[in-house]
This record gives sequence, structure tokens and C-alpha cells, in this order.
Amino acid sequence: MIRYQLLIEYVGTNFRGWQIQKKGPTIQGLIQKKLKKLLKEKIILNGSGRTDTGVHAIEQSAHFDCQNEIIDLTKFLKSINHFLNDQGIAIKKIKKRNNKFHSRFSAKQRIYKYVIFNQISTPIIEKKRGWHVRKPLDLDLIKKGAKKLIGTNDYSTFRSSSCHAKSPIKTIKSIKIRSSKKKIEIEFNSKSYLQQQVRSMVGCLKYLGEKKWDLKIFDKVFKSKKRILCAPPAPPEGLFLKRIIY
Repeated sequence: MIRYQLLIEYVGTNFRGWQIQKKGPTIQGLIQKKLKKLLKEKIILNGSGRTDTGVHAIEQSAHFDCQNEIIDLTKFLKSINHFLNDQGIAIKKIKKRNNKFHSRFSAKQRIYKYVIFNQISTPIIEKKRGWHVRKPLDLDLIKKGAKKLIGTNDYSTFRSSSCHAKSPIKTIKSIKIRSSKKKIEIEFNSKSYLQQQVRSMVGCLKYLGEKKWDLKIFDKVFKSKKRILCAPPAPPEGLFLKRIIY
């Protein structure tokens, strides 16, 4: 068997997330179906991790095994994108990997980006590509709150009730915040995350930026480890899987 890695870009708006489900279209399901059609054999596509309904990817990583070598990778890339581009999916790159490589288990860091449009008018060109927040946000407060989230901690406060992770202990390596022309980007770097962790943290940072909470309350909610105290999670349309580092 020969192993190939795919780097994938997609708009998650019309999909029920990455992972194959019994009902509704998924990114994994659609790509797997098209791979099977092109390669004329059963294909199992393994992603670096799940993205929820409505979440986008700038560079998701996945791999699959097939019996026959793909001779012309450029031609293959053009062929599969012919079937996928109209659905809001693009395979950016395909490359041969050795059998020790695993898109999920070989990953060292996963970088997510969350976009907020902090303006009165509704975004039109970038609709469904960010969270529209009309109330002015205090960026300095958001940055101070973000610093408290960095490190190895128990992130139970930000954990979805349906999360199957064995432990709520995770390590956030860094959080970078950029702002330009009413567009705020918050970038998270960690090896792995709890289900809805990023969106829940952004929801709490938004409460802080709106001054619904002060830093003392923010810190208390974080350390409480109680999901019930968490602010409502940020909507999925602002979240992008930016890059997987191996």
C-alpha cells in the first residue's frame, strides 16, 4: 500500500463538519467518495482532526492508502479538484509519505484562527467568514485575558458536554491577537484541543472585551472548571483550521 498526504482548503458552511455522519454532507465523506471514483478502489481518508459544522479550513491535513501508485500527481490534483471545487473544497497539495506518517497522530501542533468583525455594518463580501460583533471590544482586555489561557491547564470550563477526550488537561503554546480595520484575528497554537474549546474561549474573551466581565470574573470562570459558567461559544463561521505542524 502507498500512503499519500493531502492538504485541503474548504468552506464549512454547507457541511456537517469534517467527519462522516449518517445524515448530511461532510468534507471527509465527499473527498473519500471522489478518491474512490478516481482511483477505482475503496479509500479510507484519515484527517488530522475533526472540524465542527460550519467551521472552515485554510489547510486541513489528511492521508489515505491505495494499492497503485499515482504516477502524475499534478494531473491527479487537477482531476480531483474538478469534482470538488464547486462544493467549496480544494485539494491544495498531494505528496507521497512513508507508512509511519499519520495525519492525526504525527501532528505536533494544530493552529486555529478565529475572526471577529467588530463593526456596526454587517460584513457582505466576508459573510459567514467571521463573527459579527457590533459592540466595541476592548482589545487590551482581550489580550490580558488571552495571556491567562496560555500554558498547561484544566480547560473543563471550555469543554463541550459531548467531548470524548480522556482528559481536560491541554497545553496552549501561544495565543496571538491581531487587529486591522475592525477585523480581529485570534490565533491559537496547541497540540490538541477539547471539543468546542476554541469557540468557548473566544466566547469568554468576547464577554471580557465587551466589559460584561472584568479580569477577575474571567479568571474565576476559567478556574471554576464548570461548563455552566462559560459564556456562549462563538459561532462556527468565524473559526478556521489554519495549519497542522508535523
